[in-house]
Amino acid sequence: MEHTKAFNIAIDGPAGAGKSTIARLTAGKLGFVYVDTGAMYRAIALYMLRNGVPATDKEAVASAVRDVTITIRYEEDSQRVLLNGEDVSGLIRTEEVGNTASLVSAVPAVREHLLKLQRELAGSTDVIMDGRDIGTCILPNADVKIFLSASSAVRAKRRYKELTEKGETCNLEKIEQDIIKRDEQDANRPIAPLKRAEDAVLIDSSEMTIAEVVGAIFAEAEKKGLKLPEGALEK
Repeated sequence: MEHTKAFNIAIDGPAGAGKSTIARLTAGKLGFVYVDTGAMYRAIALYMLRNGVPATDKEAVASAVRDVTITIRYEEDSQRVLLNGEDVSGLIRTEEVGNTASLVSAVPAVREHLLKLQRELAGSTDVIMDGRDIGTCILPNADVKIFLSASSAVRAKRRYKELTEKGETCNLEKIEQDIIKRDEQDANRPIAPLKRAEDAVLIDSSEMTIAEVVGAIFAEAEKKGLKLPEGALEK
């Protein structure tokens, strides 16, 4: 990279909007580090589930999180999430862990625990970070802020396809109901609610391909002075 300071891209949006897919792909094309904040919360959620800590008991969660260390590593272009040294990458993508993560992420002590690590990474490295409050709370000075959305119906269909391809039995209507409920939960939580930053660019991906969304993010990054690596658009 020709720029001297770390270049940060923040991608926020509701559940199922495709943030992690887009962020991971964009990071790969730009040679940035993708910081999967959702995976960090999911790892903490897994710890709580394993140790019988009720996600609704904020005091118990706040106490237990002190014993948790989350590390993200990259091996052969694959992200590995370590929970107290154990690779839990394959264990954190269940619906149960996802629903628990939504609850524990609203606990202030959990957010504070992860915030320091996330900001340290962004201060020294070119990163793309996705979540619910990256542009508003975690990286308020990010060079590029994107708010990625899609209709609840489109998000439900994407999730349904993802789950059925894994061999899971699921109901499309129930998935959409869960998504709408999660949107409401995330938008109304007292700590760092899901909210579009004033300077974030809205991208509605309902009728867009993945390549089109990535191209739109590239365009915003170029406007902010990022020189795209040769061949990034062709990869």
